[in-house]
Amino acid sequence: MLEIIVSSIFALCMGLFVIFVRMKASHKPASAKKIILPPIFMSTGMLMFVEPFFRVTLSEIVEAVLVGMLFSIVLVKTSRFEIRENDIYLKRSKAFGFILIGLLLIRLVAKLILSAEINVGQLSGMFYLLAFGMIVPWRLAMYIQYRRLLGTLNNDVQIKGI
Repeated sequence: MLEIIVSSIFALCMGLFVIFVRMKASHKPASAKKIILPPIFMSTGMLMFVEPFFRVTLSEIVEAVLVGMLFSIVLVKTSRFEIRENDIYLKRSKAFGFILIGLLLIRLVAKLILSAEINVGQLSGMFYLLAFGMIVPWRLAMYIQYRRLLGTLNNDVQIKGI
């Protein structure tokens, strides 16, 4: 039970950190690198599955990734870009912080319920996969949206330059 409490506190801290970073990001222009790098950095966590303690079954992988993808829909819907001063910025969404906290609370409740049936290592692996399954589609959608706006911005600059 101590592991569940410690990992839940850690997840809460990470969630608050993400909210802080996201709010700060809206003050600086977005870039493809800033959108793509977080899932790449997060992918190094897959190394946890080298350790048998964290290994999950195929059905657990599918379940965790699918739930993560469902959660990502909410994040995709609240992440929008806008063009300001010939740069692309992430629009601040008042709902984003509340949504992220809500998703975090859902994960914490699920962790408490599932910890009675699934060992801590497997549960950690499943929640890592859930988070990865959430961030990848979200960031892909952000990247596609960013590229569309970049094309619009480049066309506007070319037209104005003529």
